[in-house]
Amino acid sequence: MDIITVCMGSSCFSRGNSSNAELIQLFIKENNLEDRVRVTGCLCEGECKSGPNIKINGKLFTDVSPEGLEILLRHELGL
Repeated sequence: MDIITVCMGSSCFSRGNSSNAELIQLFIKENNLEDRVRVTGCLCEGECKSGPNIKINGKLFTDVSPEGLEILLRHELGL
C-alpha cells in the first residue's frame, strides 16, 4: 500500500496543503486508488521553510504546488 502524508502544520497548511489535501483525495477517487493508497496527516516535519511538504512512501517533497501535484502523484504512484 502506498502512503501519502500531508503536513498539516500551520505553515504548510497556509502555504497550500489545505488545497493539496483536497486535490489528493480527489485524485485518489478519480483514479480508483482507494484500496491502494492511504492518506494521513501530520503536524510538523520540521521543514517549514520549504513547505508545503508532502511525503509519499516516506520520501519528502517540498514546495509542492497544486499545479504540480498531479504530475508528482502520477510519477510516485507509478501511474
